[in-house]
Amino acid sequence: MNRLSWNEYFMEICKLVAARSTCDRAFVGCVLVNKDNRIISTGYNGSIAKNPSCDEIGHTMRDGHCIATIHAEMNALLYCAKEGISVTGSKAYVTHFPCLNCTKSLIQAGISEIYYLEAYRIDEYALELLDRNGIKYEQIV
Repeated sequence: MNRLSWNEYFMEICKLVAARSTCDRAFVGCVLVNKDNRIISTGYNGSIAKNPSCDEIGHTMRDGHCIATIHAEMNALLYCAKEGISVTGSKAYVTHFPCLNCTKSLIQAGISEIYYLEAYRIDEYALELLDRNGIKYEQIV
């Protein structure tokens, strides 16, 4: 048996995390990994804790987006903020390319690399920001 590369390993975990999503518009998972290749956080699309989720009450739509859902990347980052875990220099593995707001949050939090599976709705300004800030991003196929 061939040993998985780090990228393959974390992306497989990312897909498993996505299976926990409670918004069926997109099953998205995120895994944050520190410089030592240790998982520091995971996140998936879902509602605010202790609130009904899309799979229970349906979607709350505005401008083509479900506003009840917190994106996977934000859930992973918010856990770190809540627990006082630094993400500076860490890598983000995501099943879908991050939306513009998640891209901005990942940059601001200090993420140094982003790996993704699906090239989903890639925003040109998100790419510009990643390039301008020297953040590596790569699609894993």
